[in-house]
Amino acid sequence: MTINPEQNSSNSPIWQPFTQMKTAPAPLKVIRGKGVLLELEDGRQILDCISSWWVTIHGHSHPVLAEALYKQAQTLEHVIFAGFTHEPAQKLADKLITHTPDSLTRIFFSDNGSTAVEVALKMAFQYWLNLGETNRTSFISFEGGYHGDTVGAMSAGRSSLWWEPFAPLMFPGDVVPFPATFDGDAEVESKEAESLEKLEFLLQQGGCAGIFIEPLVQGAGGMRMCRPEFLRAIAQMARQYNVLLIYDEVMTGFGRTGELFASVKSGTAPDIMCLSKGLSGGCLPLSVTMASEDIYQAFWRDESDKAFYHGHSYTGNPLACAVGVASLELLEQNPNVYQGMEKLHRKYLNQWLINHPKLERIRTCGTIAAMDVKTESSSGYFNDIAPMLKARFLEAGFLLRPLGNTLYLMPPYCIAPDELESIYRVIRQVLDTL
Repeated sequence: MTINPEQNSSNSPIWQPFTQMKTAPAPLKVIRGKGVLLELEDGRQILDCISSWWVTIHGHSHPVLAEALYKQAQTLEHVIFAGFTHEPAQKLADKLITHTPDSLTRIFFSDNGSTAVEVALKMAFQYWLNLGETNRTSFISFEGGYHGDTVGAMSAGRSSLWWEPFAPLMFPGDVVPFPATFDGDAEVESKEAESLEKLEFLLQQGGCAGIFIEPLVQGAGGMRMCRPEFLRAIAQMARQYNVLLIYDEVMTGFGRTGELFASVKSGTAPDIMCLSKGLSGGCLPLSVTMASEDIYQAFWRDESDKAFYHGHSYTGNPLACAVGVASLELLEQNPNVYQGMEKLHRKYLNQWLINHPKLERIRTCGTIAAMDVKTESSSGYFNDIAPMLKARFLEAGFLLRPLGNTLYLMPPYCIAPDELESIYRVIRQVLDTL
C-alpha cells in the first residue's frame, strides 16, 4: 500500500508519538548528534535543551558510552534473563544499590519507564496478596501526575492527559491534589496541608496498596514542583497507615534534581522505586524497579504461585546494562555536572528573565528550570501557544518543547555555561515578540 502524501507531509510510513499526524509539520531528520548539538539533514545545528525527552544526560555520542557499548557487543549482546544472568547486570545492580536509599535492596529489570511502573503496580498488588491482605487493591496518586502510557501506568496517572479514551480499560484509583509551588509562593504550606488532609482521609478508608508519586518534580504534568518537606510528610503517613510508598523516579533519577535521586535529596526512603530514562545515559532502552527486602521476602516462598511472574524479552539486556554502568560511573566521577547546574539556572534566570512581564511561576530544581508563559487562553498541555513557541525556538536553533504554556529547560549535563546562557537569551528574545 502506498502512502498518500496529502495525509503525511513526510511521506513516511512512520507513525510518530504524541503527534496529530494530519496537522503536524514533517519531522526534522537528524543525521548525527554530538554533545548538546543535533545536526539536521540540511546542515543546521540544533541545541538540545531538553536532553531528547530527558534521557541523554551526558549529551549525544559520548565516547565513554559508545566504547562501553562497542566492547560489550563483542562478547554478549543478549541472553534470556530467566535462569541466566551476566556481569553487566550484576555490576549495574550493585552500583544502584550503593547510591539509592538503604531500604531498597532488590532490583527487577525491564526496558522503559512505563514497564517499570507496571512492574511496581503488580509487585505492590501481589505483595499484599501474598500476605493474605486481599482487600489492598487500590492506589492513590497525585493530580497532574504522569506515570506512562501503558494501561496500568495510565491508571496510576489518570489525572494527567491522554487517558480519557481508554477509561473503560483502566482500574479505579484515588487522586490527591498536588501542592505545586514556585518562587515566592506564599500559599505553599496551606496547599500542602490540603493535600495531606485528603491523603489521610483516603488512607483512613483502608484498602490502599500503595501511594504513587513523582518525587519533587512532576514531569509531563508541567514540571510542577513540590518541597522536600511534603515528601517527608507523605512518607511518614505511609508508615503510619502501613501503605507502600512508590516513587516514580523515571525522570527525576540520575542527577536531575541536583542529587543522584530525589529520594536522596528529600531524605525519604520509598518501598518501591522506578528508574529509567537517564539509566543508560540515553543510549538504549532500560529500566529497573527497585524494592525493599520486606517486599522481596513476601515472594520468597516454597509455593510457586507466590513468585513474581513478570518479564520481557529484553529484560536485563547486556548492551543496555553495560552502558548503564558506564553512565553511572561518569556521574560518580564528576557529580559537579549535575550538582552545580541549579546555580547557573538561577544566575541566568536573574539576568535574563526574572522580571519579564510575560512570565509567572518561575521555579528550579537541580538541573531543571521551568516557568509559565502568561496567556489569555487557559493553561494546560493544549494551550495554543506551545506549537508557536516550539517553532520559534527551532527556527532560532534550539530544541525547546513547551508543555502547554510551560517552558522548561532540562539540558544534558555537559552543557557549557555560555551554551546554557544562550538558551535564556533566546527565550527572552522570543518572549519580547509576544
